[in-house]
Amino acid sequence: MTNEATYDETAEVEVIRGEPRVDAPDAPVLADGLGCHSGSEMEKAARLAGNSEMLDQFAKDYPKGPHDQPQSMCPAFGSLRVGLRMKRVATVLSGSACCVYGLTFVSHFYGARRSVGYVPFNSETLVTGKLYEDIRESVHEMADPERFDAIVVTNLCVPTASGVPLRLLPKEINGVRIVGIDVPGFGIPTHAEAKDVLAGAMLNYARQEITAGPVQAPAGGKSDRPTVALLGEMFPADPMMIGAMLAPMGLAAGPVVPCREWRELYAALDCGVVAAIHPFYTAAIREFEAAGRKIVGSAPVGHDGTAAWLAGIGDAYNIPAGQIAAAQNAFLPAIKGALAATPIKGTITLSGYEGSELLVARLLVESGADLRYVGTACPRTKWSEPDREWLESKGIKVTYRASLEDDCAAMEAVKPDLAIGTTPVVQKAKEMGIPGLYYTNLISARPLMGPAGAGSLAEVINAAIAGKSRMDDMKAFFEGVGTGDTAGVWEKSPNLRPDYRAQNLKKLERAEKARVAANGGVKC
Repeated sequence: MTNEATYDETAEVEVIRGEPRVDAPDAPVLADGLGCHSGSEMEKAARLAGNSEMLDQFAKDYPKGPHDQPQSMCPAFGSLRVGLRMKRVATVLSGSACCVYGLTFVSHFYGARRSVGYVPFNSETLVTGKLYEDIRESVHEMADPERFDAIVVTNLCVPTASGVPLRLLPKEINGVRIVGIDVPGFGIPTHAEAKDVLAGAMLNYARQEITAGPVQAPAGGKSDRPTVALLGEMFPADPMMIGAMLAPMGLAAGPVVPCREWRELYAALDCGVVAAIHPFYTAAIREFEAAGRKIVGSAPVGHDGTAAWLAGIGDAYNIPAGQIAAAQNAFLPAIKGALAATPIKGTITLSGYEGSELLVARLLVESGADLRYVGTACPRTKWSEPDREWLESKGIKVTYRASLEDDCAAMEAVKPDLAIGTTPVVQKAKEMGIPGLYYTNLISARPLMGPAGAGSLAEVINAAIAGKSRMDDMKAFFEGVGTGDTAGVWEKSPNLRPDYRAQNLKKLERAEKARVAANGGVKC
């Protein structure tokens, strides 16, 4: 494909082919038959393999909710996506072939422009430790400083559970940094938090390099003004908008973490203040705090959010009150005008797993929407407290670590004019004849900050709400199709036998009575 668009030559990866091996006939297979949703058994195996300290840190950084397993895509997609977006960074996965296939597929579905490395294994190489040697050999062969600044090696569930020790890999080979991380589905609840795993690991590596001596300057040169690092992936126009809002205070927007190239990590750590736009980056915040940087939560969304955020950044940098007021006065009237010019009318429920749900919720409320419920798959942290307090002061229910059941129950109870959520939530909404919008592709992929974000959501949301009559027509047209006895594909109408159903029900009732009797009359 000579016309393929790529970031750099990283896409040109030579496939390293090892010698074929035959599985040992009696070699044990770790967690045979278990997948990423057999978390308890996999976690036990990981702890027995010596990974207790790492799993304890994951539990502290990413506390789980009422449900133990993620209800979205494989968490490792988050860290994979971060690595694939960086220039001159190669990504290698170590895990079950089916997992690697799925992750590679979805990464290219979302626009990855480079190859994903893979170190395969079998039961013999896994239990004998040969898998680690294969990984080590692979990174040595790939470590070309002309092509790469860093190689990220990621253990998926099975290698993590078996204790493959990526921490023993060389930290550097031929000038190429080697970053090894574990991103098991039984330790990281969401793909959003997996982004933090890699971002934190890279910041830790970069911080040690800074301590050791001089490092590369940013590609665009060092800013002549104090800078604010921006933590969390966002729409490309948002950092520029934030930079414009900081300018009246004599400040500039620094790099966005996760970064797009290695040297940006140094510039991010050089910032005096870090804006936790996405508040769940616990590992990254730990590295910034270790470097002595101040953290400010929330973001400049809507009128109230922008006013409070600018004041928070100004206080963190000890900016005089007059300059803070000048920045607020330069943008707050424009934000208020944009909100008034593009009102949103209708009842909405909102849920997602990207981590920006509370920010979008604030923007919807200030746009006039009657928002009843906000659910986020991410955890509650102190950096999201300003947003939670503001929303709850408006009578809006905020649920952290929300499950799919939480989101659907809220939608079914409220019966909103519009449901914004993940794919299954939107699917359920449309089955009920409620307009729905997929959060990740249609809401979070829009500018949110400052005047540009103030009117960005109204058009798509109002259009969706206005389509309610079309949803009613479709629901009426397809009523009863594909549900109950008509589920599946039929050439003719199914032959219903209610007499068979009643007979089978009686059998089940008799069996249940016999079971209870055998259990001494106890139903459970």
